[in-house]
Amino acid sequence: MRDRIAGLEQRTFLRYALGVALGLGVTILLLLLMEKLIESDRSPYSEPPKGELLSFVRLLEEPPPVIREPPTEPPEVEPPPDVDPPELPPVRICEEIECGAPVEPPPADPPDVTGNGVATDGDFLPIMKVAPEYPRGAASRGIEGYVLLEFTVTSLGSVRDPVVVDASPPGVFERAATAASLKFRYKPRVLNGQPVDVRGVRNVIRFELESG
Repeated sequence: MRDRIAGLEQRTFLRYALGVALGLGVTILLLLLMEKLIESDRSPYSEPPKGELLSFVRLLEEPPPVIREPPTEPPEVEPPPDVDPPELPPVRICEEIECGAPVEPPPADPPDVTGNGVATDGDFLPIMKVAPEYPRGAASRGIEGYVLLEFTVTSLGSVRDPVVVDASPPGVFERAATAASLKFRYKPRVLNGQPVDVRGVRNVIRFELESG
């Protein structure tokens, strides 16, 4: 029995010894393998690179020179010749019934002024009548016509409140005739030694072009 136990113990010891020896051998092999791996990892950084580095320098070609032509002077442009403005036909402006127009103007004298049966000392008389300005548009198109105005001759001989009674053609000569009438001057009417206003004075201004 003792021999059997002793044989078992001996076999167990041998197994342990063999396991320890194998473990030491495997450990040593692992350590050597790790050292080799570490050395292989360090070699790219520890050893200088082999071979030579080549540097390439690319030379740029010079662009062709740009030849600029000298600026050309603009051709001289002759100024347009002076052109005289078109001549308008001569204008003949008629007042009252001097030009013999077919339109019968109303009587130029105002209604009689009555008062206590006393006669007037003197009637009003025209002193200055300014010719109106013929509208250029009407003159260029050969338009003629007339304007009948009614206004008041003041005690100072000036014209006040001109009103267009009739005009032909309408909308053409009214403004020119009204502006001209405001420049008329009269000798005022004198009643009992005092100048008075005369209302309802009518005046026809005709616009006619002289045939030339």
